[in-house]
Amino acid sequence: MHWTVGRVRITKFTELETVGGTRFILPQATPEAIRALPWLAPDFTTGDGKLKMSIHSLVLETPTRRIVVDTGLGNDKQGRSVPVWNDRTTPFLETMSTAGFPPESIDLVICTHLHVDHVGWNTRLVDGRWVPTFPNARYIFGRTEYEHWRDHSEAADEIATFADSVQPIVDAGRAELVASDAVISDEITLIPTPGHSPGHVSLHIRSDGAEALLSGDVAHHPCQMAHLDWSSTVDSDAAQAIATRQALFSRFAETGTLVIGGHFNAGHIRRDGAAFRFQAVPGSGSA
Repeated sequence: MHWTVGRVRITKFTELETVGGTRFILPQATPEAIRALPWLAPDFTTGDGKLKMSIHSLVLETPTRRIVVDTGLGNDKQGRSVPVWNDRTTPFLETMSTAGFPPESIDLVICTHLHVDHVGWNTRLVDGRWVPTFPNARYIFGRTEYEHWRDHSEAADEIATFADSVQPIVDAGRAELVASDAVISDEITLIPTPGHSPGHVSLHIRSDGAEALLSGDVAHHPCQMAHLDWSSTVDSDAAQAIATRQALFSRFAETGTLVIGGHFNAGHIRRDGAAFRFQAVPGSGSA
């Protein structure tokens, strides 16, 4: 799937698609509650109320750069709490290369946050060592986010993720720690969107009068636009996450901004009473 925002082209590469799993990530999103939101089907849910979600990376092509936003799960990783996330052997990099994006062609990697399903392809295993997957790229980490996980990782999977997918980038001298509102390029600025994690950021793209928002995990699914109080089981601060959703969705509702989530496809945010709904936009479209 791809979309065009001014002179920026966005291509989605899916690593894993799932249907259901509400108890794991959004326990309040029961099939009954989801069926009460008919605008979600068929783009974001099945007819019987199961959530459609994906783990994916987005490749941005600006006039001067090639940028990967979030890097999914990765291959050969171990110590993950979800069994199917361990010891993966997928052709993800080959798929990107076949589409014209070999790893060495990437200039920049931006991680919206440092959770396990957003940093995995930061590294790959070579001769028993974790090395940067994108050898010519600088890796952008929010300073607040990086320092939190460096200093406060306690769960076994958090420790494993930091050790194999974040620290090797720092050790290789490829990491750049930035403020949560940093200007990345002429087209891309970060927006601080904490709550899901302490230093979570979203990306605001502006080019030739068109705009896009890569929202990361501010919401895991569009149902959280209708129910701002539905927080993920892995949000670090549920109250802050709710406030962030309210502020971000209010800012971009009814603006025509193309919005792409960290686990769902593109659309536009519409106001719906005191909350919001999401109108899907097909792939291969323009903002």
